[in-house]
Amino acid sequence: MAIIITEECINCGACEPECPNTAIYEGGVEWTWSGGTKLVDVELEDGTVINGKDPMAPVSDEFYYIVSDKCTECMGFHEEPQCAAVCPVDCCVPDPDYVEDEETLLAKKAWLHAE
Repeated sequence: MAIIITEECINCGACEPECPNTAIYEGGVEWTWSGGTKLVDVELEDGTVINGKDPMAPVSDEFYYIVSDKCTECMGFHEEPQCAAVCPVDCCVPDPDYVEDEETLLAKKAWLHAE
């Protein structure tokens, strides 16, 4: 399951540099598929293909956020999600809307990093 940052976030930014997939962004900041990954082109669920460098709308304008489609819970990199490990207020928690098993998370990691 992906990790989500709750509204209790104090915007300290400790989580952002810890993400091996660059899935964490400051509130209001656009994100890209290619940032921190090897993705060049991405096929969306509706079949549309976009350039990985195309800016995407922020998930939150108020506090740091995690792009769930880029989050692998640090699987294949670390023993536990690093954002949760460094968060001083414990607001990086499992996202019940994005439940994924270990196999799926490792496949996502391989896709993101062209392994």
